[in-house]
Amino acid sequence: MAAAPTSGLAALVTDRVRTALREHTVPFHGLEGIEELLSAAEALLGGGKRLRAAFCAAGWGAYSPAPVEAGSAPVLAGSALELFQGAALAHDDLMDGSHTRRGLPAVHRRMAAEHADQGWLGDPERHGAAGAILLGDLLLSVSSVEMDHARRDVVAPATDRARAIWDLMTTEVAVGQYLDVRSQVLPWSETSDVERALTVVKHKSARYSVEHPLTLGAALAGADDDDVERLRRAGLPLGIAFQLRDDVLGVFGEPEVTGKPAGDDLREGKRTVLLALALRNADAAQRARLQADVGRADLTTADVADLRDILERTGAVEEHQELIDEHLEKGLSALADLRLPTATEELLTGLAHSLTARSA
Repeated sequence: MAAAPTSGLAALVTDRVRTALREHTVPFHGLEGIEELLSAAEALLGGGKRLRAAFCAAGWGAYSPAPVEAGSAPVLAGSALELFQGAALAHDDLMDGSHTRRGLPAVHRRMAAEHADQGWLGDPERHGAAGAILLGDLLLSVSSVEMDHARRDVVAPATDRARAIWDLMTTEVAVGQYLDVRSQVLPWSETSDVERALTVVKHKSARYSVEHPLTLGAALAGADDDDVERLRRAGLPLGIAFQLRDDVLGVFGEPEVTGKPAGDDLREGKRTVLLALALRNADAAQRARLQADVGRADLTTADVADLRDILERTGAVEEHQELIDEHLEKGLSALADLRLPTATEELLTGLAHSLTARSA
């Protein structure tokens, strides 16, 4: 095994995402209305940290000496991951009723505003919702085509193993997303909410954010089933740590850094592990306040501050951080046991720490 360099990866993937979006929709260029979809997609895909692509490239580097360069399998796979991420974000923001994403209007808000600005017939909100669903569907299709491009120069059984990982990932995200939606309409439960929230974390985002990209890159590079399984043992806890940190930012993050309003997860009623811990630890008055206010779209800045205070006073924030640290250490320990090339281990260790120290 030998590590491949990944310097400049984000720029390579960003360039490829832009190219792939246009390349895979060539038959429809010139159709009236297509630019509305493609421009909305480009705005959505233009930002992001490219973390999934980085884990994919790291997985590749663990098992292949080939460089990570324009047109290479890890760059194409990274592009496929980012296109799929765009689909997930378009759908997720619509379901959550989010107004912004990465400091810009969410897709459904952008398309509703375009409808209103143009003076078109009908309801702008319905148009925006339909547009976000269809844009997400388009990006799902394009991401699958891009994944096939990543597999073109990879021989069996590596190409089949990579496709199996991709298929599992794309299916699991849909299942996890439904579990998330479902959790928000179930009655509150002090005994099962923490475990339920952790299950959502695992299937909606943890495996998709770290484990699947990491093993996808490794599979493309020729890693066998045993190698992939060992990587999974490192990727899953790191992915959980990543999402748990994301849930902290959803409550305590700074809008100018996260690109979303302060306390957005509280307004959306997200049944996060952080909230579940607070409910489990809360006294009667604190529990009543959380259950009454979490999920209220009209929460004021003062309301958000009060709810943050409850989360802290119940000890949930501290306990939640302990969970993050526990999963980070578990993932790092599993990485060390893999005996990867030094450069790859250092890259993955750095990525792992960045997951839990990020502010956006």
